[in-house]
This record gives sequence, structure tokens and C-alpha cells, in this order.
Amino acid sequence: VQLQASGGGLMQAGNASRLTCAASQHIFSNYAMAWFRQAPGKDRDFVAGISMSGRRLRYTDSVKGRFTISRDSPENTLYLQMNSLKPEDTAVYYCAASTRFSWDSVGSQISLYDYWGQGTLVTVSS
Repeated sequence: VQLQASGGGLMQAGNASRLTCAASQHIFSNYAMAWFRQAPGKDRDFVAGISMSGRRLRYTDSVKGRFTISRDSPENTLYLQMNSLKPEDTAVYYCAASTRFSWDSVGSQISLYDYWGQGTLVTVSS
């Protein structure tokens, strides 16, 4: 079971970028997916989640209206489109998969996620 996140780097505030998480088929078709992030010296926090169906989306308040999570099931890929980036978005971003949710649900509790990617660093300069 593998998750591989990519797309991080140095970005300018106000710009847009997209993170990608490539998943093995065994995970992707059967689990809810999410993005978390961990800023230096802070806990890992929920950013966005998407249900197995793709219909249920959930976002933390600080990214609502700026970030969009999506999944491409045939390609086994999870995305996080990040617009209007801010310096406070600087963090290591992790993709995660969960076995704990039903077809049309997704949650933000970190303990409910079973599989994790290695993380990709996003640095937003002002």
C-alpha cells in the first residue's frame, strides 16, 4: 500500500499550485482520501478530505474558497489545487487514506487515517 505526494516547492504568495498524490489501486478505489499539513513546530492538521464517492468534500476553515480537493479514480490520483496561497500555508503536506468512512462520508480526525504518504514541502514566501 503506497501513497506518493508531489508538487511542493517554493511559491509566491497569491499564486496557485497543485499537489498530487499517486496511490496504489488497492487503496484508491476503496478509501476516503485527505490532505493534512504540518507547519514547523506544530501538530499535523487536517486540510481537506474527499469521500470514496467523490461527492462529499470537507475543508478546514482557513482554506475554504482557496483550496479544492479532487480525485481521479481511473488514474488513482488525488489532487489539491491551492489558489491565493498565503505564507501561513507553508507546511509539509501529506496525503492520507482511510478505511473508516462510508461511501459518501469523510472526516477530519487524524487517528481515522490508516495510510500516509511521505509528505511534500510547500513554502510560500511573501
